[in-house]
Amino acid sequence: MRKPRLIALLLMMILCWVSLPGWADDKKDDVDDIGDRKVAHRSIISQEKEIAIGKQYADQIDKEAKILKDPVINEYVNRVAQNLARNSDLTIPLTIKVIDDPSINAFTLPGGFMYLNTGTLMAADEEDQVAGVIAHEIGHAAARHWASTMTKQTILQFSMIPLMFIPMTAAVYMGVMEAYMNGIPLAFLKFSRKDEQEADFLGLQYMYKAGYDPNAFVGFFGKVMDEERRSPGSMAKVFADHPPTGDRIIASEEEIQKILPKKPEYLVSTSEFDDIKARLQTVMTQHKRQQKSDSGPTLRKKESTDKTSTQSGSAPQQTDSGDDQPPVLKRRD
Repeated sequence: MRKPRLIALLLMMILCWVSLPGWADDKKDDVDDIGDRKVAHRSIISQEKEIAIGKQYADQIDKEAKILKDPVINEYVNRVAQNLARNSDLTIPLTIKVIDDPSINAFTLPGGFMYLNTGTLMAADEEDQVAGVIAHEIGHAAARHWASTMTKQTILQFSMIPLMFIPMTAAVYMGVMEAYMNGIPLAFLKFSRKDEQEADFLGLQYMYKAGYDPNAFVGFFGKVMDEERRSPGSMAKVFADHPPTGDRIIASEEEIQKILPKKPEYLVSTSEFDDIKARLQTVMTQHKRQQKSDSGPTLRKKESTDKTSTQSGSAPQQTDSGDDQPPVLKRRD
């Protein structure tokens, strides 16, 4: 009976090993080493497999979501994203698309497939705030948070199998299963929050490396929180599961002061940003008009007609008084 116990113990040890980040021996807080350090977490999923899975998800989203087709806006967003990717630890290509959605949201699929809502562009005051959101998502991709989470879930599932062969009383068995059902989700919630904090940490560095002021992302956090206070329930989706708590904001500010020395100047916004927002506003207005026109035919009130008709140059002629009488055919002489 010791073999199942040993298997379970071995799997849990592997889980602990996977939980350790791959950058344990690297200086993750050294901005000068960005691009030459390993920040990706350990995973049993290869990068090639991760990219293939992400491509399948992306194809599905492209079919179901309303992807913005404007080439000017797409080129601008892609240029900002690629500049951040070049100044990051990302080792795979980055693909970014814009979704025509007014909510503030951004997310990254496995394999470097990223999506940004138009609502994020409209909510930002400057380009550096948009760059902060994108840099945060690049942090998730660079650290391979999705692959790491899937690895942990797989190992936990297999680690529960040996317990089925270990003799135990009903009370003990129920206790183990209750711990599994209730404890594991809490563990993953902790891992997930930890991933969010790490994405904050890496994203701030990528912003700084690309020339942006990392404080802009913290300011965008505050802006979203203020909006939530004014209108409860309006928390943006990008912060819904892991809201920008005061602890995260304070931690980000401390990290900026500790590892990111001030620069004499930062890239706040390019001359294109205001033009892009104006163009986006025009595109969104056109889409609303198009949706209204495509909503279907409209019913117009039919105007009532008189029982008499007037011909040019002649007096009105009296028609038959019987409205329901059928037409009468006259014999033609």
